[in-house]
Amino acid sequence: MIRGTIVVEKDTCKACELCIEACPQDCLELSPHLNLKGYRYIQLKNDTCTGCVNCAIVCPDSVITVYRQAKAARA
Repeated sequence: MIRGTIVVEKDTCKACELCIEACPQDCLELSPHLNLKGYRYIQLKNDTCTGCVNCAIVCPDSVITVYRQAKAARA
């Protein structure tokens, strides 16, 4: 299985939740913490991210960066 992860610019996220709706793996949630602007920001809630980039594509403020792990070489 392909693994991925995200990095969120926490202080720029406005918690619009578009990325939560766009995630086919249901691995995003709003943080219980607030950023500097007073918004809850997006975070991973589990380890099922595949790096599909749907969240980054729909983010209106481009605050999400997606990383994928390289596939293991077959022996």
